[in-house]
Amino acid sequence: MNKHLYAKKHSADICVVGGGMSGLIAAVAAARRGASVVLIHDRPVLGGCASSEVRMWICGAHGHHRKEAGILEEIQLLNQYRNPKGNYAVWDAVLYEFAKMTPGLTTLLNCSCNDLRMEGERITAVNAWQLTTQTWHTVEAKHFIDCSGDSILAPLSGAEVRWGRESREETGEPIAPRKSDLKTMGNTILMQLEETADEQPYAPPRWAYYFDDVSNLPSRVGSGMGHNFWWLEIGGLKNTIQDAEAIYDELVKAAWGVWDYMKNRGPQAELLRNWRMRWLGSFPGKRENRRYVGPYTLTQMDVEAEGKFEDVVAYGGWSMDDHHPAGLYYPGKATLFHPAPTPYGIPLRCLYSRNIVNLFCAGRNISATHAALSSTRVMGTCSLLGQAVGTAAALCVEQQCLPADFTQDDVELLQNRLMEDDCWLPGKTRERSPLMCVAEIRVTEGDRAEVLWDGHERDADKGKHYWTGPVGASIELNWDAPQEVTCLRLVFDSNLNDTKRMPIRYALDDKAIQLPATLIRDFTLEVKTAQGDWEVLHHVTENTRRMWVMSISRAVTAVRWTGLSTWGDPELRLYSIEASHQGMPLTYTPEHGKSWNEVVAGIPQEDLREPDHGLENTTGRGSSRIGA
Repeated sequence: MNKHLYAKKHSADICVVGGGMSGLIAAVAAARRGASVVLIHDRPVLGGCASSEVRMWICGAHGHHRKEAGILEEIQLLNQYRNPKGNYAVWDAVLYEFAKMTPGLTTLLNCSCNDLRMEGERITAVNAWQLTTQTWHTVEAKHFIDCSGDSILAPLSGAEVRWGRESREETGEPIAPRKSDLKTMGNTILMQLEETADEQPYAPPRWAYYFDDVSNLPSRVGSGMGHNFWWLEIGGLKNTIQDAEAIYDELVKAAWGVWDYMKNRGPQAELLRNWRMRWLGSFPGKRENRRYVGPYTLTQMDVEAEGKFEDVVAYGGWSMDDHHPAGLYYPGKATLFHPAPTPYGIPLRCLYSRNIVNLFCAGRNISATHAALSSTRVMGTCSLLGQAVGTAAALCVEQQCLPADFTQDDVELLQNRLMEDDCWLPGKTRERSPLMCVAEIRVTEGDRAEVLWDGHERDADKGKHYWTGPVGASIELNWDAPQEVTCLRLVFDSNLNDTKRMPIRYALDDKAIQLPATLIRDFTLEVKTAQGDWEVLHHVTENTRRMWVMSISRAVTAVRWTGLSTWGDPELRLYSIEASHQGMPLTYTPEHGKSWNEVVAGIPQEDLREPDHGLENTTGRGSSRIGA
C-alpha cells in the first residue's frame, strides 16, 4: 500500500461487500439488529442490477401473495410514494436513504475491495480503494458478507467456489448438461424507450451492428416493443468477469443496431414512429459467474421438492430460467423455463462458506448448482437472502459464535426474528407473544378479531388472514392489571400481488405509480394508563409502510389502534396487531434535514467573505484581468 496516499481504518462487527439489493438489505438488516456495519460498494449508486446504471426489474416468486416483503417491500413502498413517474434518480435516492440514514451503518461508495487479511480460516480485515477520495480504507470486522455478485472475497481468501454448469452425472439433475463446462448465463445491456408527441427520426452510429430482418432476432423482438430487452445478452461463452469490457463493447454495438432495426426497418417501425431511445445502459447486468460452496449446495431436486429444510431462512419461486450461454448469438429460444414450485425454501447452510468460517454470501453467488441458481438469482429472492444473512450475522455477533456453530435453538431464534421483521418463511407461523395470550381484544366495528393472532400475515394459502373494518374503527388490547409493554407491532395490507416494479418504458398515457389502495394511510395509537387515562402516543400520517414497530415502554392497562384513512380502499385492513414486552427493532424514520440557514450558519464567517485579491476591477465588463 502506497504510504503517500490517504488511508483510513474502520472497525465494525460486520463488513458487507457489494451494495446491490442483497448487500444493501443485508447491511440494513444487520444494523437494525444492533450490529455495527460497514458497507463497501464499488459504484456511485446502490441497487446493483436494479439501480439507474442497469435498470433490471426486481423479479421474484410467482403466485398469489408470494411477493417478497421485509425490507424490500419497505423500500418499494417508499419509492411508490416518492416516485409517481418512475424516475430512476428518485429510486437511487430512496436506496441512498436506506444506506445513509440507517443508524449503525457506514457506507463507502465508489470503493473497490481488492485485498484482505486472514488469520487461519478467518478473514480479519479487507482493504478497499476509494476512487473519489484517493483513499485506502481498511475495514476490520468479526464477520464478512460477500454480496458483490462476482464474489470478490473468494479469490482473495481462498474460499471454495464453483463456476459454470455441472454435469448431469455429477448432480443427477435432469436439466443439467451431459458434460460439465465453464459456460454461464451472459450479461445484458438494457434500453428504455420514451414516447413523444412528435415523430422521432433515428440514425445509428456507423459502428453499430446491422440487423437485416427479424430472422436476425428470432424468438426475441418480434413485432412488439422489445419488452424490457433482457435478451440483449452476450458473454456466457466467455469469462463474465475477466472479459467484462470486451463483452460490453459487443453489447453496445448490438444495442444500437437492434434499435436501428426496430426503428427503421422492423415490423414495429410504424408503432415506434414517435418513440425515441430514452436511455441505454453504461453498465451491463450480470447473471452468473462464481458461486460459493457452502455446507450444503441447493439443487434442482431441492427446488422441485419445495425446499422443506429445517434451517429455511428465505424462499424462492421464480421458474428455473436458464439462458443459453451464447445469448444473442444463439438463433433459438433465448431462455428455457423449467417449472419450479412457488414457494420453495432456501436453507441457511447455502449462505456461508464451508472453508472460510466467518464469511457469509447472499445474492447470485450462493451455494447452488447452475440449475438451481437459474431460479434463485432473481433480485426479489436475492433481497430475502440479504435480509437472512444480515440478520444471521447480527445474531452471530450477539451470540459470539460462527454460523457453523448454530444450534437448532439458534436457527429457530433466527427464523423468529426474520418473521418478526416481516420475512415470510413457508411452512412457519408466528407464535403469539405472552402479552397477547392474556389480552382481551375488542373491536368497535368490523370483523371478529381472532384472525389478528393466527400467525399468518399474508393470504398465501388464499385464506383470509386480515381483519376488516370501516374507516374510523378501533381495535383495543385490554389487560386486567397494568402490563409493562415495550412496543406494538402492526402489519397492514400492502397488496402482495403487486410487484411494485419500476417502469421499463415511458408512454405518453402512462398512469402515475400509486401506493396500494389497501394500505392504511393515517392512524393513531393510544394507551390507557394505570390511572385510567387515555393518552395518544403516536399519530402517523401519510404512512408508506406495511409493518410498524412502535415504542410504548410503559405500564398500561390497554392499547388502542384506530385507522383513520387508507390510500383508496373503503375499508381498513390489518393482518396483525401484537403487543410485546420484548424488544424489537423500532420503525426508524430519518430526521428532517436542517434548514439551509442552519447549514450556512455553521461555516466560519471569514470563509464566507468576498475574496481580497488586492486588485481592482477584476470582474465584469472591461475587466483588467490578465489574458482579457
